[in-house]
Amino acid sequence: MGHKSPIVTWHFLGLDINFNLSTVMMLIITAIIVFTIAVLCTRNLQKRPKGAQNFIEWVFDFVRGIIESNMAWSKGGHFHFLAVTLILFIFVANMLGLPFQLLANHYLWWKSPTADPHVTLTLATMMVILTHYYGVKMRGTKAYLHNYVQPYPALVIINVFEEFASTLTLGLRLYGNIFAGEILLGLLAGVTFSAFGWIIGIPGLIVWQGFSIFVGAIQAYIFIMLTMVYMSHKVADNH
Repeated sequence: MGHKSPIVTWHFLGLDINFNLSTVMMLIITAIIVFTIAVLCTRNLQKRPKGAQNFIEWVFDFVRGIIESNMAWSKGGHFHFLAVTLILFIFVANMLGLPFQLLANHYLWWKSPTADPHVTLTLATMMVILTHYYGVKMRGTKAYLHNYVQPYPALVIINVFEEFASTLTLGLRLYGNIFAGEILLGLLAGVTFSAFGWIIGIPGLIVWQGFSIFVGAIQAYIFIMLTMVYMSHKVADNH
């Protein structure tokens, strides 16, 4: 690909903290887009929804179905807004790098923020931490810790290791799919501008763009589904 990331280093208390400016910028853009969608879809709520309100109500109903497939609504309802925000944020983030990539002086500025492993692993870590928080809050410390000795006390080490494995798989699955998709789009775009390469490049770009939209939507769904599965394991009384 031949591009670099615009990295800025911040020195703090003897530590060097690196910031990827393009990732930070794209996360801010994603948040602005999601906020704008939420405002536009809810500013004129009506009993008989129409227009943009239909879309946001469909999203809420879709996410409610995901939650109810994993836990009782009496507990799962607490996470409804969290899950809706997540699915919108991840879907928009997945889509941003599909139309184009912006390079300036060999630095890549415009891309999907979820094509950065730091972003996806941070999201995954935040969600796993929340599952532990709500597990203690909604069930109590004793019942929460009891999960780690099930079905046998000797498996406590495996159960603890599973928490770290879940975080890695949740974050790396999202990153791998989005990053690989953008790499292939970049290769196809390069082929398009070569001699006679447009014969393969243009149809390939069209097909892969459509497939990437599908993959981005599926990965947003999978992330929310797995988050709710992990949450149900911590807050549901029957686990």
